[in-house]
Amino acid sequence: MGDVAKDLTAGTVGGAAQLIVGHPFDTIKVKLQSQPTPLPGQVPKYSGAIDAVKQTIAAEGPRGLYKGMGAPLATVAAFNAVLFTVRGQMETLLRTHPSDPLTVQQQVVCGAAAGVSVSFLACPTELIKCRLQAQSALAGSGTATLGVKYGGPMDVARHVLRSEGGVKGLFKGLVPTMAREIPGNAAMFGVYEATKQLIAGGSDTSKLGRGSLMVAGGLAGAAFWVMVYPTDVIKSVIQVDDYKNPKFSGSIDAFKRIKASEGYKGLYKGFGPAMFRSVPANAACFLAYEMTRSALG
Repeated sequence: MGDVAKDLTAGTVGGAAQLIVGHPFDTIKVKLQSQPTPLPGQVPKYSGAIDAVKQTIAAEGPRGLYKGMGAPLATVAAFNAVLFTVRGQMETLLRTHPSDPLTVQQQVVCGAAAGVSVSFLACPTELIKCRLQAQSALAGSGTATLGVKYGGPMDVARHVLRSEGGVKGLFKGLVPTMAREIPGNAAMFGVYEATKQLIAGGSDTSKLGRGSLMVAGGLAGAAFWVMVYPTDVIKSVIQVDDYKNPKFSGSIDAFKRIKASEGYKGLYKGFGPAMFRSVPANAACFLAYEMTRSALG
């Protein structure tokens, strides 16, 4: 239980660092992903990431970039407790001897297992976050969903529980969430370990400095999004879709409709902000995790 408590504490600190650094980028990503497809002859609400930032600050002030942060902040302890604890327990399970370092392939397995577990926490959190982030981007598109104006994370949760099928409604988008978290975390932890071993020149990475850990964490975060970004777009559009008059019948339908109307580039809306976010946010996360874990012994 000592290792579990250490992973819980270090994971919480790492998750908080990741959230503070990365949330504004995430807000812009979701706004770009969820903005309605313009009608022929019309221009999109946001012409790109910079335009989305400018419009958000003009309409909502700098605080608008942190909209929806309450839900992930409230659950960051639980999310990272599961992510890093499951990964840590999988490491223990796969080791032949307690002091043996794991191979990159074994870290990929650990990451995938952690991804399965965190999906069930990530899905309702992401749904609440995306609803709050997207409502200004969707304003004026005329769909019924947008008659609902959310006042905050608890307001979203109450509305979903009351009007969108109860607890089941909070898990809308679970399939694409799992399709994001499982391969994404497998890639992230695999690349993190591979980069550390490459920098260290071998399997012993215990002597790496802060800069090396940040480089490894940044590349690991980038690997996550390169692996799963189209899945994240599908997850976002499903989670902000109208409950009573849905545009999409499921993940496959969302993929087909986006590809038909916007081409493959529609599956990469917001990719720039996601990548700009992933490097510093995950660098902060892994550095904070490793330093906290080391300080705890």
